[in-house]
Parts: sequence; C-alpha cells; structure tokens
Amino acid sequence: MGPILLKNIKAVGCGEDEVDILIEDGRIRRISSSGQDAAVRDREKGQEVETVQCHGKVAVPGFVNMHTHAAMTLMRGTGEDVAFHQWLDRIWTAERHIDEDFVYLGTRLACVEMLRTGTTTFNDHYWFPSAAYRAASESGLRPAISYVLIDRNDRSAASLEKSECEELYLRSKSQWPEGTFMTGIHSIYSVSGDLLGWAADFARRHGLKIHLHLSETRKEVEDCIREHGLSPVQYADRLGLLGPDTIAAHTLWLSDKDVEILGSRKVSCVHNINSNLKLSSGYRFLYNELKAAGANICIGTDGCASSNNLDVLEALKTSAMVQKAWREDPAAMPLDELLSMATANGAEALGFDTGKIEEGKAADILIVDTDNTFFASPAPFLANFIYSAHSDCIESVICGGRFVMRDRRIPGEKEILQQARRILHRK
Repeated sequence: MGPILLKNIKAVGCGEDEVDILIEDGRIRRISSSGQDAAVRDREKGQEVETVQCHGKVAVPGFVNMHTHAAMTLMRGTGEDVAFHQWLDRIWTAERHIDEDFVYLGTRLACVEMLRTGTTTFNDHYWFPSAAYRAASESGLRPAISYVLIDRNDRSAASLEKSECEELYLRSKSQWPEGTFMTGIHSIYSVSGDLLGWAADFARRHGLKIHLHLSETRKEVEDCIREHGLSPVQYADRLGLLGPDTIAAHTLWLSDKDVEILGSRKVSCVHNINSNLKLSSGYRFLYNELKAAGANICIGTDGCASSNNLDVLEALKTSAMVQKAWREDPAAMPLDELLSMATANGAEALGFDTGKIEEGKAADILIVDTDNTFFASPAPFLANFIYSAHSDCIESVICGGRFVMRDRRIPGEKEILQQARRILHRK
C-alpha cells in the first residue's frame, strides 16, 4: 500500500480552495496548497507516489454508520407493512435458520452496498460476529462488531451467553484490531436483569463499548414502566449500562428525565430515522434536547429488513426533513451538524481516529464527483450533497489509506452477488 496523492481536490473542512492530500501508511500525512507538487518532493526522497488528479471533486470524510445489522441484506422484505413487534416476531422466526455462511455472505453484500453509498466504518450488531468481522476485513471496511447477548429470561441461556461472549472476546484480542470488539445487548426486554448487569460489569472490566437498542417503541417504554416502575433509560441506568462508552440505538421515546440521564452520562445516541418511520415506531427524535443535555448524536441506517437500504446520505436528508417538519423550524439540524452526525460523532463514539479530513487522521475519504446536475448551482457543497445529490455521486472510496472502491468499481462485486443469491436459494 504505497502513498497516494489526491491532487487539486477541494476538501470539507479545509476551506474553499483546492488542496493536495498526501496519504501514507493509512493516514492523512499532509494537506498542502494545491500546486506545491508534494509528489515530486516525495519522489526525490525515494518514494513512489500514486498521483490522482481530482479537479472538480471534493473530499468528504467517510461515513460512520453507527447502527447496522449488516447480514440483513439477505432479509429485505421479511416483514413489510406490519407493526414493530409483529415484524420482530417474523425476524426472529427467520433468524432460526441462519448460520455463519449466511452472515458472512450477507455482510459481504452489505459491505458492497455501504461502499457504494460512502460508508467506511460501520457498527454492527448481529449474530455470528466472527463471520461479520471476516467479511468486513475482506471488504476493506473499518468495522466495530458486537457479540449480541440475548437470553429471553432463560437462566441456562444466560450462562451460555456469558461463556460465549467471554470466549469470543479472548479470541478477538489476538485476532482483531483493538477497539473492534464490543459488548452487544439486544434490548432491555429480551435480556434478563442478571445478564444486563453482567454485561455492564464485563464491558467495564475490559474497557469495551456497549451497543444496545434502547427506547425504540412506545410499547417498550410502557412495558418497562409496568414491570420495573422505570423507563427503559432509567432501568438501564440503574443497572449501570449507561456511560460515555455506551452506544444506544434509537432513543426515540424519552421523558425529560431520560434526556437528562442520557446527556449527563454522555451516551452516544444513534438516530435511525428510516427504520423508525417505516416500522411506525415514531419520528420525534429529540435531537436538540439530547444535544443540549450533553449526549453525542450519531446516525445509523439499522438493518435492511427494516430500513431496506444502508444509504447514510439518504438517512441524513430524511432526518433533517422530518426534524424541520415536526418542530416547524427550518433551522433544525443544520448542515454542518448533519455531516458531523455521520462522521466525527460516530468516530468519537467508537474511539476511532477518523471522521475528519485532517493531518494525522486515518485516511477514510470519499471522493465526490461534482460534474453533474446536482452540483451545478452555486449553493454550498453540503447543501447540494445532502439535499440534492444521490450517493452515486461518490466516485471513489478510500479506507485505511487504500482504494476500496475506485471509479464506482468494487473488486469481486459480481461474485459476491452470485454467492448471496445462491445462499438464498439453498434448501
């Protein structure tokens, strides 16, 4: 993986002029004024630099999709036009038949889709995590992978979950990059109090992040209050689950006290607008309130069985539109905050050194081609990118300092599609 020079490119966060971005050893080594010909200087030092002419293109930080069930690319349409808990029953029925091959190929397929739509890092929450990690690694993406705990209040299941989580964690220490393994929890309604408490203690003892669904539906809140006398957020907090190392997906149905807790604990709250809308879970995500309270707001797509795609750019537009509409405030979710939700905020939540176009950061970069109708107006780049364009304006993707999609071509894409189709038709 040799040095790459992106020449004559505009970059988000680097002013209005074109710059040269030198990428080396997986990082952004230098950002210099265009025309200084850094490639020549580096060749004089004996380095071979691949120069890519990028006039008319813009460098954007790679998207960080903070809540996925990647292998669900093979489960689109499993539960259409039904309420959340009916949909969940259908999903759990379907998941009885999946195995490591299913998750591996489903995740490979998801990685193709994520690359095409600009995701370079994804935070996955699904079964057979080793298969998901292998698929992500082979695709060149930067993954965070959870072992997802679920026992449905069964003691023997809880014991098995604990031992399997511990075993995978020990294996991951020698086989996965640091920070990749996470403690996952399905939800407070599918995991016993004992296992929830164990998960909090296990994660803290080993310095791991916690990733769970939280306050996704009105029913979840009502059931938790009836059973425990507390909201899901308050119940999770009582068990020690909430802190700056916690990534809580959805956080949609919240009281003022819930918002205060999430903010004071510095929890990363992941907005999954398309999934919430499609399953009629709700739409009043308390962005302003959570942000003011101190929570870190990120964005996710959820799995393809509910959102039906993994397009972060689409999720950004929908999030802003819905927020502006229900608040009756056109200034809600301004453009720079939208981009941060999809980049820097997610990187911060995961502890990954990416999410910005800055010297020293990991080189996870989208190259956006502006030679099309969506960018013909003099509007600010982010306005055209988020509100007008589609993700097919993303021409190339660099992750970890190497091209993983170039000129819209992804190595092995057709073979991955063929294998995915075969596994769907197996007996």
